[in-house]
Amino acid sequence: MDVDLCFVLDCTGSMKPHIAAAKDCILQVSNKCKTINPNIKLRIGFCGYRDHFNGSDRLQIFDFTDQYEEFTKYLQGVSAISNQDNPEDVFGGLNAAITQLNWKNYTRILFHIGDYPPHGSQFHDLHDDYPDGDPYGLTAESVLENMQSKNILYFFGKVTNHTEKMLQIFRNIIGEFPTFDLIGDDPIKLIDKFFKATSSSITIAVSLTSVIGSGSKDIYDLQRKKLEMNLNEPDWDKLPLQKGVVMWYDIPKNLDELKNSKYFNKSNLFSKSFSFKISTQPFSAGVERCAYYALNLKKNPTEKMVIKEYHRVGKGNPFEKYLESVEISTVAHFLSTKFNSIAELNKINKIKFLNAKLLRTGTVGPNTQYYAIEPKLQDVEYKRFNSNSGVIVEFRPTLEAFAHYTYQYTKGYLVVYDLQGIELNDEFVLTDPAIHCVDTLRFGRTNFGERGIKQCFLENHKCNDVCKKLKLK
Repeated sequence: MDVDLCFVLDCTGSMKPHIAAAKDCILQVSNKCKTINPNIKLRIGFCGYRDHFNGSDRLQIFDFTDQYEEFTKYLQGVSAISNQDNPEDVFGGLNAAITQLNWKNYTRILFHIGDYPPHGSQFHDLHDDYPDGDPYGLTAESVLENMQSKNILYFFGKVTNHTEKMLQIFRNIIGEFPTFDLIGDDPIKLIDKFFKATSSSITIAVSLTSVIGSGSKDIYDLQRKKLEMNLNEPDWDKLPLQKGVVMWYDIPKNLDELKNSKYFNKSNLFSKSFSFKISTQPFSAGVERCAYYALNLKKNPTEKMVIKEYHRVGKGNPFEKYLESVEISTVAHFLSTKFNSIAELNKINKIKFLNAKLLRTGTVGPNTQYYAIEPKLQDVEYKRFNSNSGVIVEFRPTLEAFAHYTYQYTKGYLVVYDLQGIELNDEFVLTDPAIHCVDTLRFGRTNFGERGIKQCFLENHKCNDVCKKLKLK
């Protein structure tokens, strides 16, 4: 996985602590990639901006390199220089990074860190020497649309609240994007914040481009969908009762049934009637699906559920698309049961996958609506531990050992990865895994086949103490 990461950094006087933190962060990030995610090949670039008052010091550019010590040495010469007013040459810095650096890798990240907005009264209520905007005619629309056309993903490090108006205008142009809290001037805490924000940016970007592709239209369409989310549960009394049918597969009894794709034929589905309510807006949007709050009214008391809907299903049969997700869940559940039977003997935390089912509403026909439905996770911090592209986000020995176990148990037939969910005292409760399998006709587009098994798992995996306890090879 080849990644271009460019830091676009406000280098005016007030940013001195953040410039220092960026210098100390780079080697930590590169070392993490080498030790935990060696399959990520990272090039780093830099564009520092100040303001028009600063003349020849207005911009500083360092093109992409994979020589991290050389990059860090260059940053030692970057200093904070004050100017006259608070707004900065934000568009000049972004435009230079987009047009003057040699972007060439598949995954492209622009990480912008700044404490003040660009020139132009629409971005702030501050004193501004250029209230009509950039003196060279650059606009938010022209700069950000050019960034989109080059398939560059935008991330922002927030230093003050002065950038709020700017961020809202940016979101109206390109949709939602990750924003990281870099507020404060404690040097130790800032370095840690920079490290976590940079690592998260790489993980998010690689996950997006590995599943959706690097085409900016699809990625930015997803980011616009995130603007339409509502994180709050709805007033259920105001929502209508709906009826449908839930369908599921029986859990395989052995490896032969798991490997037999005919076992997961729609003729083998079990079904029953279902009554539910669903929120009108999603509370979350991932790479492939949106998630909605829901209530299972068949249970007494009612059970909180999550209903998931694919963003798009292309020309394929939506019924088959949702069946794939239920098959993935069923296979992961079977393998976690096998894993838990030996994990318990070795006092290793268990792994549980939510039981996902297919939900059909309306009569069968062209207007039939399909969803995936599963119980709602407990209100504990949701984490993505690794991604189907092979990136380890939060290293957990048990989960990496589980992935290894799925490969060994199935004799190299598949690997269960993209592990995400919640971490409890004695178990992990997970949802939405991906499966890399030698049979590329199974498990949907997140299945990268033998290439996925080799490049996204085997080449990245290092056996840990849990692997050794379970005698995995």
